[in-house]
Amino acid sequence: MKIKKEMLSLLKTLVIAAVIITGIRYFLFSPSTVLGESMSPTLEDGNMVMISKISEIQRFDKIIFEAPDADENYVKRVIGVPGDSIKMKDDVLYVNGKKYGEPYLKKAKQNLTGDERLTNDFTLKEVTGKEKVPKDSYFVMGDNRGNSRDSRVIGFISKDSVIGKVEFRYFPFNEIGGIE
Repeated sequence: MKIKKEMLSLLKTLVIAAVIITGIRYFLFSPSTVLGESMSPTLEDGNMVMISKISEIQRFDKIIFEAPDADENYVKRVIGVPGDSIKMKDDVLYVNGKKYGEPYLKKAKQNLTGDERLTNDFTLKEVTGKEKVPKDSYFVMGDNRGNSRDSRVIGFISKDSVIGKVEFRYFPFNEIGGIE
């Protein structure tokens, strides 16, 4: 009788723990694996990251979303939030007319020679047909600008397609922590 009670108690504890873990994973945080080189060198193919499903998305955050053009998830950096106008000129990003440095591109820009540009010139209107990022949408770009299928090609990303914000990397172990 005593063993039966203990087994029942253990089973209840395991069920409760499973429900809590499932709830946390489904509603709050979730692990994800980076596929591809579009965010290199910030995030590399095979990196494992933890995403928050409840964090507010802001400009320059890294997000994972359902790809509108493939049956997979993409990870990119948010460059424009609703209401923003975007322009890239001479490898300098302008958001709402204000010049922004992109420190996460510093390493990639160091490898350029002469008049090479990491990011081709464009305006939001040229690549999307819109002057501003629409409500409930984001304009995203990969850090590996020459090898990224992003909003310059696939258009705006719907807020509803966002799975979560990348909060930190947990693999490889020598790179555990926050991400620039």
